[in-house]
Amino acid sequence: MWKSYYQPGTLEAALALVDEYRDGARIIAGGTDLLVEMRRGLHRAPVLVDLTRVAGLDEIWCDSAGTIHLGPTVTHNQVVASALLRESAYPLVQACWQVGTPALRNRATVVGNVVTASPANDAIPALLAMDARLTLSSVQGERSLSLEEFYRGLRQTALCPGEVVTELSFRSLQENEQGAFAKLGLRRTHAIALVNAAIVLSIDGERVAEARIALGSVAPTVVRAQDAEASLVGSTLGDAAIEEAAERSAQCAVPITDIRGGADYRRRMVRVLVRRTLLSLREGSAAKAVPLHPPMLWGRTDGHYPRLAEDITGPHTDGDHAIACTVNGSSVHVRGAGRKTLLSMLREDLGLTGSKEGCGEGECGACTVWMDGIAVLACLVPAPRAGGARIVTVEGLADADRLHPVQQAFIEEGAVQCGYCTPGFVMAGANLLQEIPRPARDQIADAIGGNLCRCTGYYKIVRAVERAASEQGQWRPP
Repeated sequence: MWKSYYQPGTLEAALALVDEYRDGARIIAGGTDLLVEMRRGLHRAPVLVDLTRVAGLDEIWCDSAGTIHLGPTVTHNQVVASALLRESAYPLVQACWQVGTPALRNRATVVGNVVTASPANDAIPALLAMDARLTLSSVQGERSLSLEEFYRGLRQTALCPGEVVTELSFRSLQENEQGAFAKLGLRRTHAIALVNAAIVLSIDGERVAEARIALGSVAPTVVRAQDAEASLVGSTLGDAAIEEAAERSAQCAVPITDIRGGADYRRRMVRVLVRRTLLSLREGSAAKAVPLHPPMLWGRTDGHYPRLAEDITGPHTDGDHAIACTVNGSSVHVRGAGRKTLLSMLREDLGLTGSKEGCGEGECGACTVWMDGIAVLACLVPAPRAGGARIVTVEGLADADRLHPVQQAFIEEGAVQCGYCTPGFVMAGANLLQEIPRPARDQIADAIGGNLCRCTGYYKIVRAVERAASEQGQWRPP
């Protein structure tokens, strides 16, 4: 899919590579969109420049002026876990919580979501409602654009050749401000939005002083419902004001009909979604939308991938730069895998066939492995990214003389039928128990929400994780 893969150790080196290769280079961090689109032939990128080895790009911080800054490799799960963002940017937390699944959110980045520029992306409405800005960097310098200025049309942005989005920034919500995000999809998790909406209100006394309503999946780009915003100003969020804002929001939508839904249905759902979101803000229930202790599948880590003692500059190609990493406790050096995914390297080069390819697009969870203790989808991780990392697959989960408690519980609870999906479920369940040793049933359901099974109906899988939690005792993790 690519010819060369670079992993620079500094932002300056990354910008120099992007400037050198121009249209032939693509930035990659999570790769959860890019790799899928490359596999489908929608993008051609001979050179990939990976930012995830650059220190400091996965930080979230607030400056003295109250502006929040997100680096370009901040993942969706890092947003969900951020106390700062839960307090001061809750719509973004809600949006990130509804993106994909835990293992996908451990790689997918917020900036990547923004740059992909799909009108159905979830982070964009939340950021637009909070008046976010982007910093675009190149070897020539920096420039700053508002999110509205950044989008030029359907999947079209103002990003020029040689430029990289290096920061997202937006003002913290103040004490008199509140916001929420809502989404309608065709399933509970991993759903592309039929419609999504983010609303931020500024309240003066009991009346709305300012309103920002952003709608996704209803136009070529995410749009502001400005007539609806104006109708709310001066109101007390009574039923009549909410109904008028919902109706005006629906009128500004110009959705299409596609395989996921018709235009008329989408327009009606805009009305419903805006109404529900405004009611949740009025009633104070919006702040309960994201669990207080959601499973991240971070194991015993803090959700940040470690940096390497030495830079890996690349390029990784088929014949160069052996990929050196630790797999199931053993050091390995793999040549010829520079253009493969981690899943292909594990199966084809190392003979570790426990991880399965069910979809190749991050939809099924059958390829779940741990990278530096964090659950990821191996079909969406380029093999060179594993250089210097610690990889654990289902083959390395057990002790030499006994199975992991989750593996044993799957046997005792009859949680296995055809078995194809089982390694992914086991890896997700075992990672959850490292993170939350005694999870509630809802936490188990959220943790395995990215794993699909066509046989068991999930009930015995959930019971197996519950049983393992009660019996894991003194088992020593890998």
